[in-house]
Amino acid sequence: MALTAQQIELVKATVPVLRESGVALTSHFYKRMLGNNPHLKEVFNLGHQRSGAQARSLAGAVLAYAENIENPMVLASAVELMAHKHVSLEIQAPDYAIVGENLLHSISEVLNIPMDDPLIEAWAAAYGQLADLLITTEKAIYDEHAQTQGSWLGWRKFKIAKKVKESAEITSFYLTPSDDGELPQYKAGQYVSVRVFVDELGLKQPRQYTLSDSPKADHLRISVKREDPKGELAGGWVSNVLHGLEIGDEVEVTAPTGNFFLINPDKQNVFISGGVGLTPMIAMLNQILDAGVPQSVSFIHACRNANVHAMKSHLDEVKAQYPNVNTFVAYETADAGEADLIGRLDLHAVPPEMLPKTADYYLCGPMAFMQLQHQALLDLGIASEQIHLEAFNTGGVQLK
Repeated sequence: MALTAQQIELVKATVPVLRESGVALTSHFYKRMLGNNPHLKEVFNLGHQRSGAQARSLAGAVLAYAENIENPMVLASAVELMAHKHVSLEIQAPDYAIVGENLLHSISEVLNIPMDDPLIEAWAAAYGQLADLLITTEKAIYDEHAQTQGSWLGWRKFKIAKKVKESAEITSFYLTPSDDGELPQYKAGQYVSVRVFVDELGLKQPRQYTLSDSPKADHLRISVKREDPKGELAGGWVSNVLHGLEIGDEVEVTAPTGNFFLINPDKQNVFISGGVGLTPMIAMLNQILDAGVPQSVSFIHACRNANVHAMKSHLDEVKAQYPNVNTFVAYETADAGEADLIGRLDLHAVPPEMLPKTADYYLCGPMAFMQLQHQALLDLGIASEQIHLEAFNTGGVQLK
């Protein structure tokens, strides 16, 4: 049901409040919802709750929705991104009623507004509109999974068949289906959710990881950075559990999904990654290798030093075998490892022939890294529609 003109104005009137107090509102919402519905603690990653990342992401989404309430289809790409993440976590249509109830009560409680106030009614209508849009989008993704050979719905058990240490922080896990069934031909760059039991919490926790290889018939591969404690930041629950698992141990996995993937392996492609953001780039590169590298490829990577440079040997082998593959590496600090640049990655220092004007560009890494490289590409004359991004966080990349 469409919102009335009065309801639209009421929602728009909350924009200043959301800019000022959005994170307080969404933090209250998550605490309320998870307290009232403890089963959802195995759906929503509690590490994101602990760090505040989930609350900040939702606050940004709610603000964007309020700002565009008259034309929510402006947010179509953001809705698609959110829908894939929800499908990966096995969020279903009935969950939206729980979210809606707690969101409306949170607005009432944080803003000190009675539940029968017209503003709550307006937000109920607005939330219903958004929920319907997400449910419809997610149903199409679930239907696609159901119709894809080798794919599946829900959580499926996989065994760890092999572990390979890729760097001081990153280990690759080769996962084979416990039911010995088929696997789908996913798109290089897509991700899965992996769920493990965390003793410290006494419950299961999910985490989304990009598949770090092109599709294989008998296994999936994820490459996981172990998130150690850093100052006031606690260590990652899921990543540390995974790194402690042994060959033969089982994990639960949802089907590959996501809207960040290699579009055309037959044209020139440039991959720009920071840290563990190289995992989807390796998958895309390997898909291009499967196609015989018909056009030139540029692989540009930045990390702290050689000790944490994952999959370097694979890239060296690829570069030696395929003259069309060119690499550029930036290390923040000088050490025994060789790099093309010491310091933060500056695309203006990359040879111009590695940044062709007609190529597709793929960026992945921390949000600040994404923002910086996106602007650098625009400054270098690359059209925005040729730039595709994925950030390793709970939302999308906020471009300036």
